Amino acid sequence: MTGRQKLVLTLLLGAQFMIAVDFSILNVALPVVGEGLGFSLSNLQWIATAFALAAAGFTLLFGRVADLVGRKRLFLGGMTVLGLSSVLGGLATSPEVLLTARVLQGLATAAVTPAGLALLTTSFKEGPLRERALGLNGALMSAGFTAGAVLGGLLTDLLSWRWAFFINVPVAALVVALAPSVITESRPTGRPRLDVPGAVTVTGGLLLLVHGLTQAGESGWTTPTTLAALLAGLVLLVGFWIVEKRVASPLVPVRILKRRSVIWGNTAGLIAFVTETSLVFLLTLYLQEVLGHTPLATGLAFGVLGVGTVIGGAFGGRAVGRFGNRTTIVAGGIVQAVATLSLVALGTEGEWILLLLAATFVGGIGNMLMIVGFMVTATSGLPDEEQGLATGLATMTQQVGITMGIPVMSAVATARMSAVGDTGPEGVLSGVSVAILVNSALVLAGALLAGAFLGPRRGARPGAGSGAGSGARG
Repeated sequence: MTGRQKLVLTLLLGAQFMIAVDFSILNVALPVVGEGLGFSLSNLQWIATAFALAAAGFTLLFGRVADLVGRKRLFLGGMTVLGLSSVLGGLATSPEVLLTARVLQGLATAAVTPAGLALLTTSFKEGPLRERALGLNGALMSAGFTAGAVLGGLLTDLLSWRWAFFINVPVAALVVALAPSVITESRPTGRPRLDVPGAVTVTGGLLLLVHGLTQAGESGWTTPTTLAALLAGLVLLVGFWIVEKRVASPLVPVRILKRRSVIWGNTAGLIAFVTETSLVFLLTLYLQEVLGHTPLATGLAFGVLGVGTVIGGAFGGRAVGRFGNRTTIVAGGIVQAVATLSLVALGTEGEWILLLLAATFVGGIGNMLMIVGFMVTATSGLPDEEQGLATGLATMTQQVGITMGIPVMSAVATARMSAVGDTGPEGVLSGVSVAILVNSALVLAGALLAGAFLGPRRGARPGAGSGAGSGARG
């Protein structure tokens, strides 16, 4: 890389890391935040849900807006909103102000993530450098989820939960100050009209789908509000598909949605994020409810997972270049599935934490190999003018996966605890064990399906960096 490319990479990765931290930094502090601002226990989950709804619901729309107004412009605007909303959240004195700040943070995330990823892919030509950049991006984003849990516990215990917001401000200010002179504007030469019907149907569908999933985790899958939200969301997404087939300038051209690399690359990514983020939730229950660890100790335990993801991300780009994206996805999924399956053996004694640390470390490496393979697959083989769209789809997959995982696995664990009639440590362990078994089976199935339906890599030499592009075209 040239010196300028390294600086561009540092700025973009720094922004993406901060975004990832924001997903999880408040999770361990939710009870403290609720007590400080007067949230009822039943409404506490909205601190996380308000962020997730905005982030997942508007990502695809903003990915297309980035193509229209310029990725650099949207990236800088999003970072500015993120910094200002973090100040608002840190100074909040009521639930309404805090939730407003979280919605604004979610909207900023929906703008910054696809725009930043598109700037990254257009700054590095398809091949070894792009694969390495995407590998580092995936590693830092995954590590950011873990770092958020650790950092949230530290800041809450040592200072105040408000610093979980304030810590964003200097990072956002630094990126906004340096990016204009470092990052080159990127957007297609032509400026198609914005597909308003498509934007309305896909955004509404994603908002309702994510809301239904979060309601399922809170009140169950069979309640009228959950079913109504999920059904309405699916109807709108079907409507989006119909709209995209008929409009002159679609938000997402149907020909792209039919590409195997897009379909199965994003499927693998969805499953990778669903399984790993929900596994962190399940192991949080295990560490706190079964072994009796504090939130801070729980966050620190996940530091080992963070190390594994960084290692997986560092080698993921090279693995794609040497073995191809399909092989990397399958191998990563198998490693993650086996490591996750070993956690079924966890018991109620404190010594079992050693198995947890070893399995999450190895599983983190496998998960990151799968994520890097997904990122390369989903963004390769497309021209620069469609990179905003491709990265918008990939980012939407990531954020919906993060949102889906916890309610799905929570429902599995809760159903098991209800079946055994025990909510004590033994009952929690039983519920967590069954959910972990489902988690392992899901990631294995996802990796094998992606491997079966992604075409074989063509025209690449061992060790060559062309595997991503050729594999994506299969």
